[in-house]
Amino acid sequence: MAIESVNPTTGERIRRYEEWSPARVDKALVDAEDAFPPWRDAGLETRLGLLRACASLLRRDADTHASLITTEMGKPVRQARAEVEKCAWVLEHYADKAPDFLAPDPAQTDAASSYAAFRPLGPLLAVMPWNFPYWQVFRFAAPALAAGNAVLLKHASNVPACATAIEQVFRDAGLPEAVFQTLLIGAPAVERLLETDAVRAVTLTGSEAAGRKVARKAGDRLKKSVMELGGSDPFVVLEDADVEEAAKTGALSRCQNSGQSCIAAKRFVVVEAVFERFLERFRAAMEALVTGDPAEEATDVGPQARGEFLDVLEKQVAGSVGKGAGIVLGGTPLEGPGFFYPPTILTGVARGMPVADEEVFGPVAPVFRVADEAEALRVANDSRFGLGASVWTADAARGERFAARVEAGAVFVNGMVKSDPRLPFGGVKRSGFGRELGRYGMLEFVNVQTVWVR
Repeated sequence: MAIESVNPTTGERIRRYEEWSPARVDKALVDAEDAFPPWRDAGLETRLGLLRACASLLRRDADTHASLITTEMGKPVRQARAEVEKCAWVLEHYADKAPDFLAPDPAQTDAASSYAAFRPLGPLLAVMPWNFPYWQVFRFAAPALAAGNAVLLKHASNVPACATAIEQVFRDAGLPEAVFQTLLIGAPAVERLLETDAVRAVTLTGSEAAGRKVARKAGDRLKKSVMELGGSDPFVVLEDADVEEAAKTGALSRCQNSGQSCIAAKRFVVVEAVFERFLERFRAAMEALVTGDPAEEATDVGPQARGEFLDVLEKQVAGSVGKGAGIVLGGTPLEGPGFFYPPTILTGVARGMPVADEEVFGPVAPVFRVADEAEALRVANDSRFGLGASVWTADAARGERFAARVEAGAVFVNGMVKSDPRLPFGGVKRSGFGRELGRYGMLEFVNVQTVWVR
């Protein structure tokens, strides 16, 4: 399988990497098993000190890492720099909070002493996506390593330079060799890894199809798994919303990372009373975004990460227009080199159209017109996905009541859905299961061990 870097801004190949042989992968597994016990026994403070060192290196070399992200997957450089900073934040967050998160939890029983202890599992496999090539890795690795686990990274095959750079950051910070390893392998090799005893558990962030395969194999081997899969997040605008603010935030949410985000706003559900006003302001906000070279500081929307992703996006829009959707803005790929698709708005959207039923991974905003709050809730929940949601209303209590009925792992009232190290992150329905981040994310990959002492 080809593992190669292609610059999505130009379509030109940067570098091709040789996939590791099975023998080299087997050695990495043995090395991970050997590295785990001394890492586990090194002590929490030692491990957390290395996380802080890693955060310092990321900040020191932020421009270099941001440039790599921009070159390899096309993220606008301002957003890439923010991604690197967020990685430093998550490392420092767990360095601060891990002592409390992992502290024994005492229970009053008939024992002289009894408590729950939180022990590391061993080598963990992380199957990570390309769209946030640093953040997705660090948000898993920070709590996993703090708890004393070893990490094996299988990154997306179009960001191998990011994958190897991340491993180098950990090594430069002083992490013992083989505690964190990048494996240059293709997707078919993941199932073989899960068949080994060395890999104790797996986390995957990716498509629904990839999640099914990995979860099935992990289940067959009785291994813990966490799945963070696709999303089709509703962005609900009620009649008492601040329409101006909602429109600006909606455009930002839809087009962050050039629309290639699992928690981007993907279905705009607007009540009739403010529909035209919202659409006017939403169009203005989308038109104001700058599409172009992601290496330029002024750019808001860069290219799609790969040519085939652009093709899928084009087919989804064309298929929806063929079923009656109307194009308000954009609607066709940009001419010239690279994989560019402009900010796009579709109206007249209904179930049965690709942009309504499928996850749309690009800067395309389908807008639904609904009669009232009740219909807005029905449309918001009318999806096989349940990752995030956003609701806009002048009445915060009303927003919380609405949130309680939304089928999603996260609901933001008057704000853009985002991941935050201080809060759990994950989905329901076909958006996956398990949680990352917060204390809940750290406890996904530990053995919650009961200790009873006479």
